[in-house]
Amino acid sequence: MANLPSPAEMAATHTAAFTQSRPWSEAEFTDLLDSPFTFTVGDARCFALVRVIVDEAELLTIATHPDHQRQGLARAVMQVWRTVATQRGAETAFLEVAADNAPACELYTSCGFSNCGNRPGYYSRQNGPAVDAILMRQALPTDK
Repeated sequence: MANLPSPAEMAATHTAAFTQSRPWSEAEFTDLLDSPFTFTVGDARCFALVRVIVDEAELLTIATHPDHQRQGLARAVMQVWRTVATQRGAETAFLEVAADNAPACELYTSCGFSNCGNRPGYYSRQNGPAVDAILMRQALPTDK
């Protein structure tokens, strides 16, 4: 991966990648990155935004521009953010994913995440009914 993406690049990639739900704006990315608990990994093609508080990491979002999907970028970014989160003291990682996002569900499961909950009707859809959020977790390696 090259240089970290700017909030504007993150918003552009997020907009291209998330066509069924509201993408995040440059201002939202800027606000999130203002926190010392939040970090990003990747580049403008594919990035993850993560928050670590005490011993828990939360994947806030991951996005791959459609022009760069199916090239292993998201899998690489998944590995990097979990490594950084562990270095920041995280012992457990959490994320949520739309139940209708089969590629993301497959990625997370193949990366060792397992289902731990459900939020019914969490994601609104422009052309259909709301979709459940699947909550997933993974224990991160520790040196303890």
